[in-house]
Parts: sequence; C-alpha cells; structure tokens
Amino acid sequence: MIITPNIENAKNLIKKEKKPIIIKAQDDNFNRKILEYGKFDVLLSLELGKRKDSLKQMDSGLNHVLAKIAAKNHIAIGIDINEINNLKNKEKATILGRIIQNIKICRKSKTKLKLFNYKDKRNAFSLLLSLGASTPQAKEALDF
Repeated sequence: MIITPNIENAKNLIKKEKKPIIIKAQDDNFNRKILEYGKFDVLLSLELGKRKDSLKQMDSGLNHVLAKIAAKNHIAIGIDINEINNLKNKEKATILGRIIQNIKICRKSKTKLKLFNYKDKRNAFSLLLSLGASTPQAKEALDF
C-alpha cells in the first residue's frame, strides 16, 4: 500500500511496486491527479479525512467525474472495514453515510468496488447489500 501526499513520489512508487497496487486517498487534488495517472488497482478510503459537509450534501470524496475517470482507467474504489470499526459512533455514522453515497455513485458510473479487512465473507456481503450495493456489485467487491 502506498501512503504519500506527494503526487510525484506516488508515481515513482507505483512504478516500483508489484501488483496489486493500493493507494491510500489523500486530498481532492491528489486523488484527481492519481486517478488520471492510472496504472494502479485500488484507491482506498476516499470517504475518510477532514471533509466539510454542506447543508444539503455530503462531501464523500467521490463525484461522478472522478468515478468515470476511475472506471475508464480500471481503478476500483476501496473500502476498509478496520478503519470504520475504529471510529466513535457519530463519526462512524457519518462515514457510513459517505460510503452509501460512494456506492451509489460507483453503481451509476459502473466503477468497481473492493472491500478490505473483512473476517466473514457472508457478513461482508450482507453489509454491502444493506449499504445499497447491488448483488453483482457486492459479489465483485469481495473477489480480489
């Protein structure tokens, strides 16, 4: 997994890494540039970070433009269960709401989803279905 806020450093690390390459999401500018660069497999945890929600819309880190770029470059959007479990109740509710929004955007733009660090495949499948993923989308999210 590549965790760096520097875009050029991330590109160099992508060239050196072996498949599958997972990049941890940073700020919006970094995420846009790295999605346009492509050449990796998963962009992980877009919903986390210091995001400011407006009155009528959540800032989930993903919009339709980024989702279409990810689909075009064959990049999956990753969700990490461990990071959700470590949060307090109010933060967990906010993050789950952002994940629901990202799942809807991914479904509309035909972007792949990937779920990480789950213990039981059946429970993870049920979680994805309850968050709004379609059945084929949930099956594909658990196969890596």
